[in-house]
Amino acid sequence: MRVLFTTYPERTHFLLMVPLAWALRTAGHEVRFASQPKFADTITQAGLTAVPVGSNRDLWQILSRDPGWLGPMEQGGMPMPYDVTGREPEDISWEYLSEGFTRQVRRWHMASNLPMVADLVAFAQAWKPDLVIWDPLTYAGSVAAKACGAAHARLLFGTDMYGVTRDHFLRLASDQPEEDRIDPMREWLEGHAVKYGATFDETMITGQVTIDLVPESLQQRANRTYLPLRYVPYGGPATVPAWLRTKPAKPRVALTLGLSTTGHGGEYAAGVQDILDGLADLDIEVVATIAESEQTKLTRIPDNARVVSFAPLDALAATCDAVIHHAGYGTLATTALRGLPHLMLPWDNDGPALAEAVSVTGAGLVLNPKETTGEAVRDAVLRLLSEPGFRKGAEALRGTLLDMPTPNQLVPELEQFVASHQKTQTQTQKTGE
Repeated sequence: MRVLFTTYPERTHFLLMVPLAWALRTAGHEVRFASQPKFADTITQAGLTAVPVGSNRDLWQILSRDPGWLGPMEQGGMPMPYDVTGREPEDISWEYLSEGFTRQVRRWHMASNLPMVADLVAFAQAWKPDLVIWDPLTYAGSVAAKACGAAHARLLFGTDMYGVTRDHFLRLASDQPEEDRIDPMREWLEGHAVKYGATFDETMITGQVTIDLVPESLQQRANRTYLPLRYVPYGGPATVPAWLRTKPAKPRVALTLGLSTTGHGGEYAAGVQDILDGLADLDIEVVATIAESEQTKLTRIPDNARVVSFAPLDALAATCDAVIHHAGYGTLATTALRGLPHLMLPWDNDGPALAEAVSVTGAGLVLNPKETTGEAVRDAVLRLLSEPGFRKGAEALRGTLLDMPTPNQLVPELEQFVASHQKTQTQTQKTGE
């Protein structure tokens, strides 16, 4: 079968999609990966065939000019309305959700998707994929699938805040007078569906199925069909340096705060200098993978610390006894697959929710990066290294991830899903005739 993957040009999202793309390709299926033209080199570096679509414009360009474009996020986490995930239903209002969706359809979803939609649809109609797999925010993928009649799935690599929020929206909408039931997501996507001769349904927002990299114990799930998929570490082209090929003489702790924030001109939420100073007197080795833009802010590097711009995380984690990180899912899952305790300093997106879920399993500790001190980090690291309960919790979390199907094991399920979709389409066409 032919499989079309698509994402807007966000490298961290793309890297999480690559293992499944390769599993489908090595199973004998044709695979193409579509994104904006500037992202083609990133796709081809992963050995995949790129399809440049649309123009080079994305949300980060807007945010660089107007950091408040998505709305206030003083407490971190997600912008409205997706910050309602985790709240009790009685604490969520229709006014808040309708206002939030009105804002984000225009400012977020349209900004990320409109540069790609027309070209992506044109390619899909010409190439005729059997399956479209899309980043959960790349709604251009569901539009293209509708336009060409393909089966389609979201590939989820974080909490399903989008599905959960949509469920709350639909629940509250049903209680409103019909004339007040504004639905910005439907109005936007229905316009595209009609344009290409299709009919809108909820799958355009949350997929016919959702491929989920997050284990159920860490996930916030909506009323949707989920296909679990084990995370496979992949960070792009990398070389293992000589110092990482020898066993450390002391307990090693990695410090990594992510690639996407600094890659788009932002800065870390936590103070790297304070963290390094707080760990300076411990009999451990600290390996800090810190962006060069953040390294320039350091005034001293303790004797027990090694600061590098990059190291392949899976190779680094294999030599570590604990990892300090920001709770981005790729970093979190790589740490979890090595059975290591986590010290999490989450701030934005779904990091706080994921970190809290990991802490509940007993696999780690959480600190607020905006409020924590070097001393608090020191105390937390000592606990992770000395209290066996954290290692036990981390091993249990590792087992949870290993119980999930690998990309190779998921391929037959996707083949069955596509076959079922095609059978339904054929029956529908016969009924119509």
